[in-house]
Amino acid sequence: MNSTLFEFGFIKVKWYSFFIFIGVLVALFIIIKEYKKKENSIDELTDLLFYGIIIGILGARIYYVLFNLEYYLSNPIEIIQIWNGGLAIHGGIIATLIFLFIYCKKKNVNFLLILDILVVGVIIAQSIGRWGNFFNGEAYGRIVTLNFLKNLHLPRFIINGMYIDGFYREPTFLYESVLSLLGFIVLLLIRKIKTLKVGQLTGIYFIWYGIERFIIETFRSDSLLIGNIKQAQIVSIISCIVGIYLLFKNIKSNKLYKEEKIFLEK
Repeated sequence: MNSTLFEFGFIKVKWYSFFIFIGVLVALFIIIKEYKKKENSIDELTDLLFYGIIIGILGARIYYVLFNLEYYLSNPIEIIQIWNGGLAIHGGIIATLIFLFIYCKKKNVNFLLILDILVVGVIIAQSIGRWGNFFNGEAYGRIVTLNFLKNLHLPRFIINGMYIDGFYREPTFLYESVLSLLGFIVLLLIRKIKTLKVGQLTGIYFIWYGIERFIIETFRSDSLLIGNIKQAQIVSIISCIVGIYLLFKNIKSNKLYKEEKIFLEK
C-alpha cells in the first residue's frame, strides 16, 4: 500500500495527513453549526478549537512516543514526523480534556455543554482518521487467511492493503471506523431528544467509544502495551466508568441540553 497521496517537488503529502485533515474539517463543520444554535458569535469557539486541535495532536503524539520510548530515543528525529503515523487517540482526548477544563473555567464557559457539542464532531473525525491508519499499515489485527477477508465482502483494495509484512491481517481499522460512524449517527439522534440533560451526550460518547475500543483491542496486533496489558483497554474501562457517571448523575438535573447557554452567569 502506497502511503503517499501525491508528491510535488520536495513536498510529499501522505494519505495519513490527508485523512486527519479531512476528519478535522468535518468535525469543525459539525461543531460550529451546533455552536451557532446557542451563540451568535463564534469568536470564543475559534480560539478554543484552534488551541484544542494543536494540544490534542501534541497529546496524541506524546502519548504514542512515551509508549514507544526506547525506539524514539534511538531515533529522536522521528518524534516530529507525525505524518508517518503514530498518534494515539486516547492521548489526544486526555490532553484536550485537560485543556478544555482549564480554558472553560478561565472563560466562564459551560464545560459539560462544550463537551456535548464537541463529541459529535470528535467521533466522526475518529471514524475518518482511521483510514489514515489503513494507508499507513497501522491499527491492524491478527493474522488471517485471504478467504477470511474475502468472506467479509471487502473491496479488493482493502484486502490488498491488509497484506502487511508477509501476512494478511484482520482490518480492525475498518471495524473501528464503522463503529465510530454508527456512534456518530447514534449521537446525532440522541441530541434531538428534548429531555436530554447537559453532560449526558458526553457520557454516551465515553461509553460508546469505551466499549468499541475495548472490543477492537482484543483483535489488534499492534496495540500499545503496559507490560502485557493493552493500555487502550485500561483507558476504555475508565472511559466507560466516567461515561456511566455522567449519564446517570444528570438524570435528575434540570439543565436541559437544548436550553442551556454556553456562557455561565457570573
